[in-house]
Amino acid sequence: MHLRCNAKVEEFMMIPTRPPLLYDQFSISPRTVQIRACIGRTMDVHGMEDEEWDELQRNLKATIPVYDRINRFATLGQVSRWRGKVRKMLPEGRVLEIGCGPGSFAEELIGRDLVCLDPIPEMLVTAEERVNFARASRGEEPAQFVKGTAENLPFEDDYFDAVCTLFSFRDWFDKRAGLEEARRVLKPGSPLVIIEPAKLNSIHGFLGVIWMRYWVAAYARIVCGVKDHPWKWLTKTYSEFGTTRDYMNMLRETGFNDVTSRLIFPGMATIWHAKAP
Repeated sequence: MHLRCNAKVEEFMMIPTRPPLLYDQFSISPRTVQIRACIGRTMDVHGMEDEEWDELQRNLKATIPVYDRINRFATLGQVSRWRGKVRKMLPEGRVLEIGCGPGSFAEELIGRDLVCLDPIPEMLVTAEERVNFARASRGEEPAQFVKGTAENLPFEDDYFDAVCTLFSFRDWFDKRAGLEEARRVLKPGSPLVIIEPAKLNSIHGFLGVIWMRYWVAAYARIVCGVKDHPWKWLTKTYSEFGTTRDYMNMLRETGFNDVTSRLIFPGMATIWHAKAP
């Protein structure tokens, strides 16, 4: 059964494929499936637990009024150019954006049958108004907006011609489960494109944390007008985020082919590109 939203924000009942707190990592090979119990883990390169997930959603919702302004500052004005690179990597056809936020990327995605997914209703309301206004001005059909998570995508198998996620992958509850779902809904040979703040290694990551914790945080305090601003939490998700190689390996382990990554100017973001088998 195909999903039809009629350009409205819709919520779907989604049943997890496994208890979300029971497992931390699935290391899958042709011969073995190794399960590590999640004892004492809060947030790491693989995902997070319920308490951290709930707090993250609250902080992400609080970013909506100043989301684009602070992102431009944090990326030295490069974020629009980075989004443009991702747009050029997406084929025509049906495209899913996981974690669409307030619609900053989707607003300028032209010539695709677009579905935007996000777990935060307020993000979807903002994105729907913004994106569909832009699409109407271009004479395009409205995009569809769905409340949901990467780990439980409410779509048929082999449904999309491309899946992308921009600056939301590090916030996924369970990255491995989300990648498996992305592979499931992609048509064979279709691309998955991910972009995130770069972390080549521990030294590069340390510099990134310093940048976010002091430079970006100082600006966020001014813009938000409060000391306890939501970008503090986003710094935390970056500090626990894995390296480029971690997610190259994870993409391969979850069944993707032709996995590549590219550090983009000025060394502040990484794009991963992979194809469904």
